[in-house]
Amino acid sequence: MTTATKPQVTITYCTGCNWLLRAGWMAQELLQTFQTDLGGVTLVPGEMGGVFEVVVDGQVIWERKRDGGFPDAKELKARLRDVIDPEKDLGHIDRSQNAE
Repeated sequence: MTTATKPQVTITYCTGCNWLLRAGWMAQELLQTFQTDLGGVTLVPGEMGGVFEVVVDGQVIWERKRDGGFPDAKELKARLRDVIDPEKDLGHIDRSQNAE
């Protein structure tokens, strides 16, 4: 799979709220877990008040206002996996979710 055909993730964050570090941390978590499965993660400074949105290939997988705050890394990884490769085992993340 070439980079052009791999899923692209975009994280749009509110600059006025100083959420760059949070967006960067989420990007790092996704890149670490989906190392060769993603074509890239792009951080986009948002101009709307309070925006924090994660999109993969045009599909919103997290939106702060809609989803009630910020995702934890485990939830965001599971949502991304469900879109790009539902059969992918996320290891300890999946095991702890199934135990609940």
